[in-house]
Amino acid sequence: MNKKELEAHIINQYKQDEHMVILVFAQWCINHELDPEELYTRAYPLQEKNQTLEQVLALTVPKEEAGPISDETILNVLSLYGNDDLAFVVNEEINKRTKKPD
Repeated sequence: MNKKELEAHIINQYKQDEHMVILVFAQWCINHELDPEELYTRAYPLQEKNQTLEQVLALTVPKEEAGPISDETILNVLSLYGNDDLAFVVNEEINKRTKKPD
């Protein structure tokens, strides 16, 4: 594999990984009855609509058909790929859901 092919392979792999992260995020939202687009907009208010998010929403399934995605998993995946702002918003939602009444 020459340098140009290697660069193309790395870029392609990154794009695939990015799609997978967004799909996991979107499915986690669906599983917890949250709107993925709304959470994404809260995390990145100055960004235009995320085309990849719109594409992967078609790949999500109803929460009854989905496997569980733990809160720890989604936070780790988002942090691993540098989506710290989105991880912060997700963490806010987790805290709302898990907060015990006084």
